[in-house]
Amino acid sequence: MNGAELRHYGLWIGGYEVPSEGDSRIPVIDPSTGEPWSSIADATDADVAKAVASALATGESGWRTSAALRSKSLFRLAELIEEHADELAACDVRDNGKILRETANQIRGVPRWYRYFAGLADKVQGYTVPSDRPSAVNFTVREPLGVIACITAWNSPLLLVAVKLAPALAAGNAAVLKPSEFASSSTLEFARLCIEAGMPQGVVNVVTGGPVAGEALIRHPGIAHVNFTGSPRVGAIVAAAAGSALKGVTLELGGKSPNIIFEDAPMDAAIAGVLGGMFAAAGQSCVAGSRVLVQRSVYEEVVTRLRARADAILLGDPRNAQTEMGPIANRPQLEKIEYYVGAALEDGAKLVTGGAKPQDPALASGLYYLPTIFADVPAECRLAREEVFGPVMAIIPFTDEDEALKIANSTDYGLASGVWTSDLSRAHRMAQKLQSGSVFINTYRAMEPGMPVSGFKQSGIGHENGMDAVLEFTQTKAIWVETEPAAADPFKMRI
Repeated sequence: MNGAELRHYGLWIGGYEVPSEGDSRIPVIDPSTGEPWSSIADATDADVAKAVASALATGESGWRTSAALRSKSLFRLAELIEEHADELAACDVRDNGKILRETANQIRGVPRWYRYFAGLADKVQGYTVPSDRPSAVNFTVREPLGVIACITAWNSPLLLVAVKLAPALAAGNAAVLKPSEFASSSTLEFARLCIEAGMPQGVVNVVTGGPVAGEALIRHPGIAHVNFTGSPRVGAIVAAAAGSALKGVTLELGGKSPNIIFEDAPMDAAIAGVLGGMFAAAGQSCVAGSRVLVQRSVYEEVVTRLRARADAILLGDPRNAQTEMGPIANRPQLEKIEYYVGAALEDGAKLVTGGAKPQDPALASGLYYLPTIFADVPAECRLAREEVFGPVMAIIPFTDEDEALKIANSTDYGLASGVWTSDLSRAHRMAQKLQSGSVFINTYRAMEPGMPVSGFKQSGIGHENGMDAVLEFTQTKAIWVETEPAAADPFKMRI
């Protein structure tokens, strides 16, 4: 594709696609071909300031005060996403290489978030507080924070937008979205639908680009709260920058999630669940079950079955309906995967399968990597402790529940855990003791808008999904009303 055929995206500010104040642009590479297919603007400080000003101006539009308007718009937005799901999915496949059948299914699920939070828009309420003084009427209200910065990752752009944006809008806030520079197109196309859904101009804005745009957005005084998905290293930088201005943050920072198979597991379901938890989306999922802990009595069986199924995974063009795993989303991520495979070999892990780029000449120009399994992985090695974010599984043996829990809880992460067992009592014991924000029992990699998501330890701060997410984007105001005012000693506090 030559330069003249590329789709050159602008920014989305105030309900319109507008050019950047600067001249810098970022080419976007289709990871299945290695060739550019579009470009995005690398937003400047001035661009970010315009976007935030546009969002702040919506305070007079009625958006903050009219729950009916917010609910109606969110319901309509859900319909529009359904109508445009195929074209939105095509954008993501070009940007990040995730297979079309996974991406299209995910985007068809995104409207659930907007419908769920549309239903909560008129239920953000305070409460009355009894007082010792009969003449006092005390109550609280919850008010929107203002303008929310939503900074998303490249692996599931529109799902991550929904998780952040839907509750923020339901609570009455406006937003500035900053998608990853590797996958911005679907977010820009989505922003057009917000206007069609009846939202006032400026309620949803999109700035694209790299670190300059992200830092300018986080530090802008008009931003009230930052919701970020990414790595712990960058999350710490975001939290520090926001904290210096006393802004709140919600951080979803990835994980090194254990998927634990006991000897009494429903084995067919466990193999399928573990396989999908690792190799779906080429392992580029925050909750990827990248550590597979297997009880020793079934260890060899599980390793053999996982290897056979991994070797049969159809790697190829993500637009092909038969493809089960597409390319790695971008070159820096591919290089990171190659580093960790080398580190695993250095640390004494046993390579079971994969560990290289495919030999198929048809895949040579793309960013493809074979499904990779390591067995007998030392629990203290890098592959067992650090997030790879790619199709590299670490299988670790254990003897009993206590050892499984010790290994599972031994990392700095705590996003998700999986437990596969037919013993209900064991399932509950494990769920209580696992240090993670989500525990999946005899299932994995599931998500619903009403089910809260949070991270323990370095996997994050705050909550997404459910009413908890709406409350993250509001602040409580206490209102005191004296119904029988009378002069009182001005030097005594009423207490």
